[in-house]
Amino acid sequence: MFNRVSTLATALPLATALFGSMSGVAAAAPRPVVVELFTSQGCSDCPPADALLRHVKATDPGVLVLDLHVTYWDNAAWKDPFSLQEATDLQDHYAALRDSTEVYTPEAVVDGTSQFVGSDQSKMTAAISEAKTVIAKTAAIPVAVAASDGQVSIDVGPGQGAGTVWLFGFDPERTTSVQGGENGGATLAEVNVVRSVTKIEDWNGQPAQRQIAVPAGTKFAVVIQRPDGTILGAAED
Repeated sequence: MFNRVSTLATALPLATALFGSMSGVAAAAPRPVVVELFTSQGCSDCPPADALLRHVKATDPGVLVLDLHVTYWDNAAWKDPFSLQEATDLQDHYAALRDSTEVYTPEAVVDGTSQFVGSDQSKMTAAISEAKTVIAKTAAIPVAVAASDGQVSIDVGPGQGAGTVWLFGFDPERTTSVQGGENGGATLAEVNVVRSVTKIEDWNGQPAQRQIAVPAGTKFAVVIQRPDGTILGAAED
């Protein structure tokens, strides 16, 4: 596990403005639990966490997993081809929520609140179970996302609360032969590898609709999140 202390003078902002009116989103089904894994191909402790993420995706259709590759492992020995500054910024934001400037890999964040070492299967199981219990007691916000003809359409229904709408573009599967660094010589199989993170705009409880040009990624997920990390809604195409 690698630790990094970073200055959080500017944590990832979670405030923008979603506009438009929506023709209608289907009645809300229970939303998925969102599991984010902060990882790097340069980290030798990360492959077990990626294996756990694969297991969660394969065995629990009620979970949306997002594999977020941070930048601070990138060096001359190996630069992770999927590292994103937006992933590093998002992890910094989660660190700020626990009054810290310290981040590490692998780190899992379940439903925006529970943070722990990403290879810890018992904590992962418990956190997902707890999140499902909370979701079952909470009114669902209808969310839908679909990509077609070079555009991604995002529909958000009415509900309680307010938060930022995020669009994640990801590749469902990626296999990489790592040529250097701590995992040099290994072949890494990863799932739902995030290729883009796009801030859409604010949602304020009113129905809303947005369409943007397709960013990087072959599949897409939308997450509505309050500044304190709480997930209000989520869906994938």
